Amino acid sequence: MSVTQKSGLVVTAHPGDFVWRAGGAIALHAKLGYRVKIVCMSYGERGESQGAWKQPGMTLEKCKAARKAEAEAAAEVLGAEIEFFDAGDYPLRITDAMMDRLIDIYREVNPSFVLTHAVNDPYNVDHPYASKVAQEARITAQAAGHKPGPGGVTYTAPQVFQFEPHQPEQCDFKPNRILNITEVWETKWKAFEQLPAQRHLWDYYERVALNRGMQGGRNSGKAMKYGEAYQTIFPDAVEVLA
Repeated sequence: MSVTQKSGLVVTAHPGDFVWRAGGAIALHAKLGYRVKIVCMSYGERGESQGAWKQPGMTLEKCKAARKAEAEAAAEVLGAEIEFFDAGDYPLRITDAMMDRLIDIYREVNPSFVLTHAVNDPYNVDHPYASKVAQEARITAQAAGHKPGPGGVTYTAPQVFQFEPHQPEQCDFKPNRILNITEVWETKWKAFEQLPAQRHLWDYYERVALNRGMQGGRNSGKAMKYGEAYQTIFPDAVEVLA
């Protein structure tokens, strides 16, 4: 990565999550020249592969291989790198080695922003777990005493954006950022098409994007057809309010 190239990090529990909830942000920033890396903690092989398990003769390993291929194809469409931890899902549990690797990734990528799950989600405990892991790694990466080296630690902990959960009202999700993804909507939809195991969600998330686009246009006074909603975890420090 060039020393001047900006970057973003996405930490997700399952393959579909980064597509439905953050595919527009990923595609938009990749188009702007950002390096975007996705860390996918599982293949979503147990609880996020409803369509796959309807196929005759499906096995866990077959499902994992199929979902891995889908996620890789979706990431390529969006213009991002992807790394899998194969931690399993339902339930999702990472190892100490996986946490150590994620901390290294934070320092290697040195992201300008992090996208991850909402901190609350009573419908899918894998999601807040992934969010907790993402935040713990973010903090630890900043610690000078973690793997100290002769050059010291140059990483600075970035802002964390929670992407929109499936049922936001039940997750205490109150967005304070709506990103205009209109110019990359077709790219996001193409990424949808790489995930046939979850075909039932394509139209739903188009409706979400249209709703957020309408809200974004109303709040900004600028035309916006498709949007993605985010909620920041930390306050932003600014020089002027407007």
